[in-house]
Amino acid sequence: MAMKRPEGIFPYTSNDAWSQKLADAVRNTCELENLTAAPRQAIIEGLASALGDDEIKKLLTTQQGRKVLAPNAHRVVQAGDERVLLLTAAVHGAGVVPWDLNDRVVGGWTPPGDEARQRVETLVDAECALEETGKSVRQSELERDAQRRADADEPYAAAALAAAESKLAEARERQTAAEQTHKALLRTLGGRRPRPAVTPAEEDGHAAAALTLAPQTYDVAVHMQRYAVENLRRLGRGRGYDLVESLVAAGQLTRGMCVLQQWNIQDRDGEACALWRMVAVTANNRTLARLDIFGVLAEHLVTGMPQSRFPLPTEASDPDLLLRNQREVLKRISWRYNEARNSQNTDPDHAAFRAAKITSVPTEIVVGCSSPRALEHSLRALNINDHLRGIQPYDEDVRLVALWATLVDSYTTERLLGPLLADTFPGARGIDRLDLDGVRAALTANGPLAPLAPLLPSDTEADESGLRDAAVRCVTAMVFPDVPSDAGNAGRKVRDTGRFWPVVRGTLQEPAWSQIRSKHAESRTRLWSAAVAQLFLHRSNILSAQGLFTARSETKEGAHQDPRPLNELLLTAEAGDATAWTALVRRMVPNLIHAPEPMITPGQGSEAGESRKGVRRTPSNAVSALTLAYTNPAPNVSRELLIAFARSVLAHPDATEAPVSPDGSPVVVYGERSSDPARRSTLVPGMVLAPDTSGMPTSFVADKAWFDELFPPEDIDRTQQLGSSSSPSLGTTAASASNAKRVEGTTQDSREQLRSMRQELPPRIELVEASYERAIQSANALLADFELARRLREDLNEESLPADTRIAWMEKLSKARAAAESSVDVLGQVEALILKL
Repeated sequence: MAMKRPEGIFPYTSNDAWSQKLADAVRNTCELENLTAAPRQAIIEGLASALGDDEIKKLLTTQQGRKVLAPNAHRVVQAGDERVLLLTAAVHGAGVVPWDLNDRVVGGWTPPGDEARQRVETLVDAECALEETGKSVRQSELERDAQRRADADEPYAAAALAAAESKLAEARERQTAAEQTHKALLRTLGGRRPRPAVTPAEEDGHAAAALTLAPQTYDVAVHMQRYAVENLRRLGRGRGYDLVESLVAAGQLTRGMCVLQQWNIQDRDGEACALWRMVAVTANNRTLARLDIFGVLAEHLVTGMPQSRFPLPTEASDPDLLLRNQREVLKRISWRYNEARNSQNTDPDHAAFRAAKITSVPTEIVVGCSSPRALEHSLRALNINDHLRGIQPYDEDVRLVALWATLVDSYTTERLLGPLLADTFPGARGIDRLDLDGVRAALTANGPLAPLAPLLPSDTEADESGLRDAAVRCVTAMVFPDVPSDAGNAGRKVRDTGRFWPVVRGTLQEPAWSQIRSKHAESRTRLWSAAVAQLFLHRSNILSAQGLFTARSETKEGAHQDPRPLNELLLTAEAGDATAWTALVRRMVPNLIHAPEPMITPGQGSEAGESRKGVRRTPSNAVSALTLAYTNPAPNVSRELLIAFARSVLAHPDATEAPVSPDGSPVVVYGERSSDPARRSTLVPGMVLAPDTSGMPTSFVADKAWFDELFPPEDIDRTQQLGSSSSPSLGTTAASASNAKRVEGTTQDSREQLRSMRQELPPRIELVEASYERAIQSANALLADFELARRLREDLNEESLPADTRIAWMEKLSKARAAAESSVDVLGQVEALILKL
């Protein structure tokens, strides 16, 4: 016999008939507003299942025989260039989940990637193994205690106790090994997790106004949701009052905003299921506090509520049964708490009484938008605006990341993102094919770096290191845009700051160009450091870049980056070009900062202590020492060492395995050689083996101790004493020193010069080969374009070009062909000289 549900203040959610009517009303309203609606299944399963029947009736009205949303129940808001349809409703207090992509916890995520996701799966397996070993240890302890309490006079009592002790020792050994494995896996992830990748949901093959997560196993989904909640809870402790008690006393007085999101869960038995839920775009802390009051875990809402948590009176408890229908879960919660309120024996501190003022909360739900592809970005912008103007302040790192996202949006809104990238990458393979939405997601670490591939030259492979270098160059160009030169302008006049500098000034609210001072340079440097840190798995202190950009040069005049790609800089530096090495060091700086063993640190008092490696020095000092080591090397530093070190450092973020020494000997961190082996750092992917003077890897991991020993701060002082009193820039110093070695020959004898040239000439051959390949590609492209133009002229029956124009073009090509033919003779002479070396 069916039981009558207890009446009370906790609402019971709607039935399927009213859910269908709400879905029809949303679809019809979106058609009237010329917007794309959320998927019908999302409305039914994720939204209507958290609303009561009476609530849905208030939201609907009839217009020309069709159900639509009532005028006072919805509104259209502008989010940047996009429009979003918001439905205002009273949602069940336990019917919303915190959004794991909330910008307040952005510091807890790393960029999404297949390798990182695989490591998370391995970490989840290690956590399960660690839990099992813990259970085994506790069971073994109980067995040992039981043997200790046994009668010692019984036969074999001593042997049984010894066996129990041995079993406990083995269990503890397995637990220790599992703990070490778990700790190592956490370090391979940089102590964080990869950001969950969401894409627009689809309905009938078209994008809709909702989000969907990539498929994941049940255990991974639980792990990721727990991690997101832990981060949100940790950051919420900085609030000046108790949010939970505030909601208990006064309820939720302001509206939050939600969006519909789908979880694709694969159970342990291989069965897949898709769950629609509402996630809190804003008011995430209040959402989590409400779940705490209701006694509900967020992971249970998105992966399945154990039936034993909220059984009905006539049911037997079954811990293995998971309830995944949101309507059923919320009905059981309301049933339990209405029943508790009606009972005379319920404790006054029971959740049924504490949640009395949040039984339902006012909420705005995204049910339509103008561009589903840009929905996530629009919601993120609304989230940033809500938090920047909220009561609880951002952490410094998170505030800077939000400010960086705002700067990227400013460039996009002003239609200047494409032109800026075109100026920064003059040799790009396809600047006109850029997906600006994908570029925006990549630069804010909300998507993969693949959309940056058109920025690379055609002869450069679009691997992870090249794409990350392109992303860093983009960040540098956007934070420190180049300002047109003022050379030749006599007299006092207003400085032309170009198209890009006003965007930075307006977004960062800086003073006029002439009023830029060191404090503005420091602020922009911190912004640059926070934006770059998002691109790396291992994230270090953002103050590690302090002093790398000055007010007089980069902040006012622009970064003026070297446009050459990494492979060309490496070859040119190997060939002896000191200016290429200077540019290469600037490109290496983020990799030296954000590494498992960082080699550039803030150099502040907080680094004091026995655990500090190396010496305390400023970041700019470390960069200068590495730059000057190319032209003024110490006895234990060679050019082969520098080039090998640069190649390893630039490739380390993409390593998938821990380093292994070439001779098979144990690998040890250089600064921990004399440490207790039990206290040494765990080897993780991304660590770099220190090269020797011949450029071959050793069995030591390069760390700050190795870096400071090889490139000490004293080298800078020594070099400055050898130089002139005018103290030229690093690039000028490097170039002049290189010329002194090559032309005057006063700093090295002829034999050393010959040895150096034999090392420099092979990469020069590669550079010439690459130049010829690019010339051939350009000639083939030119031929194809002229052939297409000829066919189009014949098809359209157009007149020929004027004779003067054709003659001028042919003369230019004749000169180019003559230069190419003469270069062939020069290469022949080089081949003859090679035989004499």
